[in-house]
Amino acid sequence: MPSLRDLRKKVDAIKKIGQITKAMNMVASAKLRSLQGRLEGFRPYRQKFEEVLAQLLVAPGLNRERIPYLKGKETVKKVGLVIITADRGLCGAFNSNIIREAENLIKRLQREGKSIELILVGRRGISYFRKKFPVREVFGNVMSRVIMQDARRISRSAIRAYLEGDWDEVYLIYGYFINIVRQVPKVERFLPLSFGGAESKSTGSYTFEPDEEELLPQILPQYLNTLVFSAMIETAVSEQAARMTAMDNANRACVDMVKQLTLYYNKVRQASITKELMDIVGGAEAIKG
Repeated sequence: MPSLRDLRKKVDAIKKIGQITKAMNMVASAKLRSLQGRLEGFRPYRQKFEEVLAQLLVAPGLNRERIPYLKGKETVKKVGLVIITADRGLCGAFNSNIIREAENLIKRLQREGKSIELILVGRRGISYFRKKFPVREVFGNVMSRVIMQDARRISRSAIRAYLEGDWDEVYLIYGYFINIVRQVPKVERFLPLSFGGAESKSTGSYTFEPDEEELLPQILPQYLNTLVFSAMIETAVSEQAARMTAMDNANRACVDMVKQLTLYYNKVRQASITKELMDIVGGAEAIKG
């Protein structure tokens, strides 16, 4: 049976941990509000960007073969993956889920006979993947402050690898924010560009000056920067939401443990007092006898 002093020390230690988790929950909540506002403002921008590009891509007479960002390779042998994770932990299974999704994709690509190379964004992904798979470039300490300049650097690295023929396809893997309690890993094709049903849904017509084939090579790199920045801010928001939830659960667990240990401490203390009383009574009876 642990001593009363040991139990008191354990209760005090858990209370201090609870104070830390509560503080981290509050910090994550404040950061989440700020980042979520940026995300809600950026999603419509990306959507409108895609709508405008969809209008460009349905222009009559557009020769996609002359635009390398749109031209897919007949045979895909080399695939590049841009994996975006958080810089810090203590956010539940958030980073682990992204890493697991990336590993599943890597295994599938390798079974198909394709070689892979990575661009790693975020220290958690860097520490996990760096010694396991070929890495082209790493970007650590960029997820604490998500800015467009970093997104441009990451995008340029991936675009250069694609245009120089080192990669035949490029995918983004990141955490997608659904709501405060749900964040999921997402895989999105980065290059060659494909807008899916957005082109068929486009309506109306535009007049462009200069023509589309001259305009698209200028606009598409900007759109690719937007994709990377979108993935980074989605991951950053998801990280803070996951951390807020994890710290709230940890704080609740600390409160429950303190209650249980306090109850056990009182039982042990009462048993100790009872034992001492019995010893005193027994000694008094022995003296009388």
